[in-house]
Amino acid sequence: HKAKVEAMTLDLASLQSVQHFAEAFKSKNVPLHILICNAAMFGAPWCLTEDDLESTFQVNHLGHFYLVQLLKDVLRQSSPARVVVVSSESHRFTEIKDSSGKLDFNLLSPSKKEYWAMLAYNRSKLCNILFSNELNRRLSPHGVTSNSVHPGNMIYSSIHRNWWVYTLLFTLARPFTKSM
Repeated sequence: HKAKVEAMTLDLASLQSVQHFAEAFKSKNVPLHILICNAAMFGAPWCLTEDDLESTFQVNHLGHFYLVQLLKDVLRQSSPARVVVVSSESHRFTEIKDSSGKLDFNLLSPSKKEYWAMLAYNRSKLCNILFSNELNRRLSPHGVTSNSVHPGNMIYSSIHRNWWVYTLLFTLARPFTKSM
């Protein structure tokens, strides 16, 4: 009941917007005890952001990654603090390494020819989990924990609205997934 909540806008498809947001937040000189990275897009057609990166990767992962990097000193100073990265069980259905086992950056921000919306989403969510794990490893000694979570079907969203096949898939899978 004593919490003060203030909304600020941020466009994860623009690294400049992320930077402006972080600067505006820091200028307020307020603590940051919890940061929830929850924005995502799914099933969208291939397109590039103003930063020339594939939009699903940038919005779902890179924008959050950059935001946390810009705010990690504030999080450390606010200790105890927590970062929650909303990911997805779909991360299990992809890989981001090439045949020799090395990270393949071309898989993260693929060309139009190599793009498949479902894989782009899955890869971005795998990146979320790897990032959260590494963030926890690096910042937990400083009082900042990081967790990645799968939201389940507790709350309905229209993330699958871009194509009727995805809507059908979500509708059919819903009874077999965890819910409240």
